[in-house]
Amino acid sequence: MNIIKSIPIFIIAGLCEIGGGYLVWLWLREGKPWWFGLAGCLLLASYGIVATWQTENFARVYAAYGGFFIVMSILWSMKFDDFSPDKYDIVGALIALLGVCIIYYTPR
Repeated sequence: MNIIKSIPIFIIAGLCEIGGGYLVWLWLREGKPWWFGLAGCLLLASYGIVATWQTENFARVYAAYGGFFIVMSILWSMKFDDFSPDKYDIVGALIALLGVCIIYYTPR
């Protein structure tokens, strides 16, 4: 699958996984209403479906999600949780993203 098609799928899946996890977190840790947990669980289930839209095999798809999710979770936390990453957070995220791009996008 080419980069132009796969990256939007990684982003959609990341939003489902991180958004779903965040809603469950808010429900259980911060006392939000039960429907936050339900919505979070539905988003997390959607993540499992979206991941199947990739054309690579399971191992490469899930390995690549790891790097994309690291970057996306830092961006999510900056937007919704008032998180300020330090240089080590940024360097580590970029290293992870580079690694998964090598795994996923290197021609074979």
